[in-house]
Amino acid sequence: MIPAAQKDAELMLDIGAAMNQRDALHFWWFGQSGFYVMHNGRTVLFDPYLSHSLTRKYANSDTPHVRMSERVLDPKLLQRVDVVTSTHNHSDHLDGDTLTVLLDEHPQMQFVIAEANRQFVADRLGINPGLPIGLNDGEAVTGGGMEFFGITAAHEEIERDEEGRSLFLGFVVRIGPWTVYHSGDTIMHDGLVKQLSRFDIDVAFLPINGRIPDSGIMGNLNGAEAAQLANDIGAKLVIPCHYGMFEHNTATTDLFVKTCEAIGQEYEVPQHGERVTME
Repeated sequence: MIPAAQKDAELMLDIGAAMNQRDALHFWWFGQSGFYVMHNGRTVLFDPYLSHSLTRKYANSDTPHVRMSERVLDPKLLQRVDVVTSTHNHSDHLDGDTLTVLLDEHPQMQFVIAEANRQFVADRLGINPGLPIGLNDGEAVTGGGMEFFGITAAHEEIERDEEGRSLFLGFVVRIGPWTVYHSGDTIMHDGLVKQLSRFDIDVAFLPINGRIPDSGIMGNLNGAEAAQLANDIGAKLVIPCHYGMFEHNTATTDLFVKTCEAIGQEYEVPQHGERVTME
């Protein structure tokens, strides 16, 4: 089991300390695609998976989701969440065990989702369908004093509902003077760089586990592709994710790091629960 750099009480102390460090952008990797991002006390929590729900769900299947790493945080401990997101309906991005706790603990929290998934989200979490803030690719909404822009994501391919709305999204978020891109699950597709190049992206959170369709692993950038995408969109910093959580679906950071260094792309590889600060 990979230990977290910080977890539970220690992690919460670090988050509390960052609350008093003004103007900087702080973020913590919570594992898989989950990131907790803060600026001047305002917070957004991207796609949190803070439970063992998938381990239980697939325990007796052909694809057991055996955890490689510690859970960094009991979601009940989080003291502030202004906005939480779900980029799509897969359980590691829409985890009922995590989100129902957060919704109970933070009744004023806003919840940003892909509009196409509204009813699915409501059914999984047992909430009023009107509660989430929905958007589509090419649209923008405001939540928690931040701007959210929908970016097309292709989880193997671009999928849309009968109304033409994307089932998989990435989000660009403007939080104070900072601009953050969370890709959700995606591979490269026509138009992705063009959509992102209009933003001055400070940090990009990108998956690196790649895809092996015959093994049920599909729809994500590999390390080289993530590094190249970050470089193509002019991201000041790129952070790898979507690895190191489950034994059957992971990757090393070797290819990511090698490619970043070859093309001159700034990067960091944080541990679970570790803080990164941009000033």
